Amino acid sequence: MTPTNTPSSTKHFNDWPNDAGFEVFHEEREPVELTVSGHIPSYVSGTLYRTGPGGRQVRTDKGTTFAIDHWFDGFSQNHRFRIIHTGSSTRVVYNSRRSIDPLIESIRTTGNMAGFSFGQKRDPCTSFFKKVMSVFIPDPPRPQGHNNIGVTLSINPPGFDPQTAENRKGGGHASGIHTLLVKSDVAVMRHIDPDTLEPRGVVSQKTLHHELIGNLSAAHAKSDPVTGDVFNYNLALGRAPVYRVFRVSAATGQTDILATITDAPGAYLHSSLITENYFILCVWSGRYAWGGLKILWEKNMLDAISPFDPNQKALWYVIDRKQGRGVVAKYECDPFFCFHTVNAWEEVSPTDPLHTDIVADLSIYKNLDVLKRFYFNNIKSSCPASLEYAGDKRRSCDVFLRRWRLPSVNAADPLEFRKAVTVHTAKHDHSCDLPVINPRFLTKPSRYIYGACDRDLSTFFDGLVKYDMETQTATYFSVHGHSPGEAIFVPNPDGAAEDDGVLLSVVLDGYTERSYLLVLDAKTMEEVGRAEMDCIVGFGFHGVYQPQAVEGPSTDI
Repeated sequence: MTPTNTPSSTKHFNDWPNDAGFEVFHEEREPVELTVSGHIPSYVSGTLYRTGPGGRQVRTDKGTTFAIDHWFDGFSQNHRFRIIHTGSSTRVVYNSRRSIDPLIESIRTTGNMAGFSFGQKRDPCTSFFKKVMSVFIPDPPRPQGHNNIGVTLSINPPGFDPQTAENRKGGGHASGIHTLLVKSDVAVMRHIDPDTLEPRGVVSQKTLHHELIGNLSAAHAKSDPVTGDVFNYNLALGRAPVYRVFRVSAATGQTDILATITDAPGAYLHSSLITENYFILCVWSGRYAWGGLKILWEKNMLDAISPFDPNQKALWYVIDRKQGRGVVAKYECDPFFCFHTVNAWEEVSPTDPLHTDIVADLSIYKNLDVLKRFYFNNIKSSCPASLEYAGDKRRSCDVFLRRWRLPSVNAADPLEFRKAVTVHTAKHDHSCDLPVINPRFLTKPSRYIYGACDRDLSTFFDGLVKYDMETQTATYFSVHGHSPGEAIFVPNPDGAAEDDGVLLSVVLDGYTERSYLLVLDAKTMEEVGRAEMDCIVGFGFHGVYQPQAVEGPSTDI
């Protein structure tokens, strides 16, 4: 497909403009009707939430412009798409709202951003003495309204009473959504109103259990697709880092500590895995220097991560999540980095019918270079710095879908590291990040992986891919100049096939500088419908979908 619009005079890499998706400072606080075309299946009726950066620059009262450096630090904004089926027609209604106006106002008046971030560079004029003192006398905690939280979302998560002080305003909400949490890779989450998206305050994992004292966690918790129980880890950094793996019961709201891990280095772990009986914490590359103390020195997480070490193994910890046995097996493999896991399940070992193996799929990188690629100047299509990641220069940032086998988990010695075996690695141009599957196949053998691909056509994501793990073939959706976000799989409730459903993705048309909600047939990867917008939705991170006919918690993946 080729665009019919005339591009602007600004020169963009490969005539694929994407700047508009990174320079957004627009919100639609009042719901607006979108223009729907094509056919959106009636079973898609429900609510799609999205979160991520909504802008990065602030004009200050001092006459200067403050700019965020790294994509992961953009000013958080939340979006809601209500998909309403009536009779033979479908309506889509959209609203959005920033969640950190107090932080933006503080930057406007002071000219700088205090506190910690993911990758914001420290002021080069900060003296050595002041850096030293900041380690021993940390800055005071940020006000609640300054917490820049906007990576993943959870609907009606267990353990958080919707009538707490942070979330008491309002009352009933559409579609049975009474609690909406926005999360990041820290142990603090933000309540937002499910309808207006107004920020309501923050809540800490400490409210779940008094032992969850660490400051870090995974933005992606994991939900049991049957019980709704939620699993995650809490990381307390220090000379001896401590991971506490915990479960929040959907039935009771109570939290239990399943395992305490003290022999793993503290690392930036964005996600984890679950199977029917186990929780898997993989400690890949991305280890914090000085036991995490360097975060206080650098004031950001990225510069506190140690350089990639090809001799440091990735460590896998398998935790029993049903019988209370703690860590039951450990594995190791060659080092890699990962943002997003895909799926894992248990199956009979092909070498011993009495043993059970775990099969795990992840989107991986061969080193840590991708973390620095995501500075805005490296991914905006008009920036000269993006050429440093063009062609062969980008190879160190390539993503790969990889499958591992953790053998004989039911017969392992929990004190000894065994080898995690690589089963298959997809070609880079067949692979993706922001991976998703049909949620009905979580913790079950799955064949298809969907996600955002990067085939060197632009400076950012340039299409959506469906990868078949059995045939090792790929099918794409790609339109030149159109940059997609994460795809969300909505299964056909009357279907049985793994790829029977649709994908929802917010796409930026770089030529018109407008976004649209795309609906793809998950079987063919062909467009079936869309909802056109008169504004831009910034390139965000993740979303969550709640069917209209379903009440209760969403599935955290």
